[in-house]
Amino acid sequence: MSGLNRDERFGGVLIHDSSFVDDPVEIGEGTKIWHFCHILPNTRIGANCSFGQNVMAGPDVTIGSGCKIQNNVSLYRGVVLEEDVFCGPSCVFTNVNTPRAHVERKDEFLETRVRKGATIGANATIVCGVTLGEYCFVGAGAVVTRDVAAFSLVVGQPARHIGWVSHDGERLGPDLVCPRSGRRYAAAPGDGLTEIASQ
Repeated sequence: MSGLNRDERFGGVLIHDSSFVDDPVEIGEGTKIWHFCHILPNTRIGANCSFGQNVMAGPDVTIGSGCKIQNNVSLYRGVVLEEDVFCGPSCVFTNVNTPRAHVERKDEFLETRVRKGATIGANATIVCGVTLGEYCFVGAGAVVTRDVAAFSLVVGQPARHIGWVSHDGERLGPDLVCPRSGRRYAAAPGDGLTEIASQ
């Protein structure tokens, strides 16, 4: 693991020599930050995360434990990732709805929240101000312009709901039973799915 070294500021965190971590930053034990990353001030990163090559996070970004951020992802102010979120290669987050180079809009940044266990596919774009529900699955190349329900599978431009997925990311059939784990689901009040507890 040439170039990947323990940073004394963060205990058991491995950071590649080519990456920059500004102060102040919090990083949980077991996290690995690979080549050419930049972590900006006031960013909080949980334990056991993995940052691929050329990831930028911050300032003021929160990333929960167990997240995997693949190559070429930028997480701007306003983005909140809860635990166990997967961000596929080159997926995109925005933080302003109507940007202009000549108009200052830093006071208009919108929060984008990605709930626990969600997956964002490669090259997907998440327009700011939305919430991605728990364990939802955003297909590769999708453009998300509105909230996504828990366990929803969305694809396309703009993204639209085409089905449901389980905790394991398996597409659910009409019986709403995961073919991998056997976990069972039912429609949740309002929107999305909820797991049915085993008897």
